[in-house]
Amino acid sequence: MRVSRTLLRFGLVGAVALTATSLMASAVAGPASVSAPAPATGDHSATREAMDAAVKDGVPGVVGQAKDKYGTWKGASGVGDLRTERPRSAHDRYRVGSVTKTFVATVLLQLEAEGELSLDDKVDEWLPGVVRGNGHDGRRISLRRLLNHTSGIFNYRDDSEFVRKYIVKDGFFENRYDTVTLDRHVKYAMANKPYFTPGESWMYSNTNYSLAAMVIEKATGNSYGDEIRHRIIEPLGLHATSVPGTDPKMPRPSSRTYAKLAESTTGPTYDVTELNPTLAGGGGDMISDAGDLNRFYSALLRGGLLPRAQLAEMKATVEAAGLPGVRYGLGLAERRLSCGVVVWGHHGGIVGSISEAVTTADGRHSLAFNFNGDWSGDSDAVIEAEFCD
Repeated sequence: MRVSRTLLRFGLVGAVALTATSLMASAVAGPASVSAPAPATGDHSATREAMDAAVKDGVPGVVGQAKDKYGTWKGASGVGDLRTERPRSAHDRYRVGSVTKTFVATVLLQLEAEGELSLDDKVDEWLPGVVRGNGHDGRRISLRRLLNHTSGIFNYRDDSEFVRKYIVKDGFFENRYDTVTLDRHVKYAMANKPYFTPGESWMYSNTNYSLAAMVIEKATGNSYGDEIRHRIIEPLGLHATSVPGTDPKMPRPSSRTYAKLAESTTGPTYDVTELNPTLAGGGGDMISDAGDLNRFYSALLRGGLLPRAQLAEMKATVEAAGLPGVRYGLGLAERRLSCGVVVWGHHGGIVGSISEAVTTADGRHSLAFNFNGDWSGDSDAVIEAEFCD
């Protein structure tokens, strides 16, 4: 059972065993350079075969969409409901997890372009006294370090109390409808020591994006969800995309989602479809579909959402310490595939759902897909099949 080649804590996934080997990224990459042209032939049979292989590996169902110069291809494999054996639909909406981070980063970069803030501002300038405790100090951390995960701030997702209350089985079923505010995320993080001095290294932390969302709210006077809606979702016509707030239900059409909620990838499978998305807050709460994600990343990479200077900032990557070849920008990750093609995008993991969205630098060849189970399947293989086979 192989979820991703490059392993890291990258989301709010259901299997605790994955916290040590968890889901970084199909969206992360090798060193930046000119990519080979993506082999767009209009034939997506290899992609379909890779999706089928994920189902054989244990994923209940997979849905995806690719778009290239030949048009749009949609595919689905497996089931969307284990009880009724209803198949997955190519039109499914799903929880996109940390793909949310690209939306949040885009809004902050838009605010910078408008002169409302600078990414070199310190967190404490916008959120006085919020980042304090156990060695954390928001006076030393810039907004840029939040977005590229060089802040050193502890990942609230790995706090022992948070794991006990919301990730392991008993805690999840008792508390999955709780509202967990952004500032509560930060308090979980502040109960632990930082990973390193700001700028000293790189470590993925969902807390960074809870703070980024709080800065958006402070700078605009609106919720970060409202800002995402009127700056990105509405202008691009992303009709399947939403920031659901506290609503635990999934919009239709959608499939059920499943997790093991245990310390291994074996054992019973649980339906975890309903949960309060504030568990993932500003770093992972959004809902979308494959078509909308392809449209979003294509528009972003083509310069449709950010001025040239801010897009260049977003694509200025740093090496992910301890992960050879991995580079991460501002809510946007870069990855070199085995055939030399470079794709940009993000991976997303939340309890019961694994998502990927990647696009070539010119925005002309895109792929987005979702697994409705979080403990198995090779998401890398699907991406390699689309862009390299």
